[in-house]
Amino acid sequence: MDFLKNRKNRLIIFFIVSFLVLAMSYGAAVLALPSEVVLIEGEEYSYNFKSPLLVNISSDKDGILKLNNGDITANRGFYKLSDPLVFKSQKYGSVNLNFKAFGLIPLRTIHVDIVPNKKVVACGSTIGVKIKIDGVLVVGYSNVESVDGRSVLPVKDTGIRPGDLITKINDKEVYSIDELVREIEKSGGNPIKIRYKRENEYRDISVKPERSMDDKKYHIGLWVRDSSAGIGTLTFYDPQTNYFGALGHGITDIDTATLMPSNKGEIVECKILSIKKGRQGSPGELKGVFVEDKNSLGEIKSNCSNGIYGIINRDSLTALPTRTYSIGTKSQIKEGAATILANIDGNKVEEFTIEVQKVLNQNTNSSKGMTIKITDKRLLDTTGGIVQGMSGSPIIQNDRIIGAVTHVLVNDPTRGYGICIEQMIKSMNSLITNPLQKAG
Repeated sequence: MDFLKNRKNRLIIFFIVSFLVLAMSYGAAVLALPSEVVLIEGEEYSYNFKSPLLVNISSDKDGILKLNNGDITANRGFYKLSDPLVFKSQKYGSVNLNFKAFGLIPLRTIHVDIVPNKKVVACGSTIGVKIKIDGVLVVGYSNVESVDGRSVLPVKDTGIRPGDLITKINDKEVYSIDELVREIEKSGGNPIKIRYKRENEYRDISVKPERSMDDKKYHIGLWVRDSSAGIGTLTFYDPQTNYFGALGHGITDIDTATLMPSNKGEIVECKILSIKKGRQGSPGELKGVFVEDKNSLGEIKSNCSNGIYGIINRDSLTALPTRTYSIGTKSQIKEGAATILANIDGNKVEEFTIEVQKVLNQNTNSSKGMTIKITDKRLLDTTGGIVQGMSGSPIIQNDRIIGAVTHVLVNDPTRGYGICIEQMIKSMNSLITNPLQKAG
């Protein structure tokens, strides 16, 4: 009896251990498989997911991808994730690949985008960015000292808050602070109807303006903004279409940290006058002036989480670099030496050495796709590392543009983050194919 009991216990332990090993392998495989992949049209990519699982791979479209030199079909057999999988992108488009462990258990669906095989001009030119908001952005509250001596906040308890976008007053669209102020003053103190937008939802409220003791005008108790301006770096433009990408991250409101709701603005030439050097705990900054006596460099069409995008004015192309680079996808980025193109003196673009320290595995469209470290002694002596205004500086490795500088680590200005260029190319292509897209 004891022998049978021990044997039974050993079998139970064996099955428990086997189950745990299988579960851990399954979990590791899920983590190893990205949810999104970007490939270049016509190029071949090898992925090694280093998992012991056997998987079945099916595709929702034919003719876009080949796997191990064969068509991807649901019944083509099993693949070992311990062996490299070689994908060959056949044509521009997108496809969903469904991975199932042992052909039964869903692992992950990978969305694959194939972007055109083209070269872009890597710029590194510092630019002035002027952006116009699609409405009037609420950035804060302000009590009104009324003519009868009361301190009141007319919008109190209405639900409107910083980050909301005012689009209409009394059913009339407003695009500027002047229009907002004019409509409030016209109310004569009678309640007004305000429509505002929060994320993708529109809401309506009623507010009774108060007349201020200070200027004898009517107010509703809000600080607002209708535009923004600053300095950044032009990352690239496509010489075939003249579409550009810059910054590598969206323009957010300084007070609310929300993405500026805008699809219009312009980029202009900028001349660097001085530099505030970055130090631990204190980020540095490029200080420059907009060159206002020339035509704008281009028109902004989109402000999204991956940067700003638009069209370069043809007459301005002579003011920009001309050298083209092939696009390097995330799978082609290697840890080690690379360079950035940056403008830290006047309007001269120069190349500086950096190190790609780690390629990050986020599955979302993150502006933090890699960590980088400035290694160029001259750049470190001049700026202390990455400073404000360098966002968008293109990252070059093995004669490919692989990304752009986006963020600095405040506690170590020699280090920061970069976005993978594939995300910026996707955003640009999305704008080209859907020019009426909204910011977001």
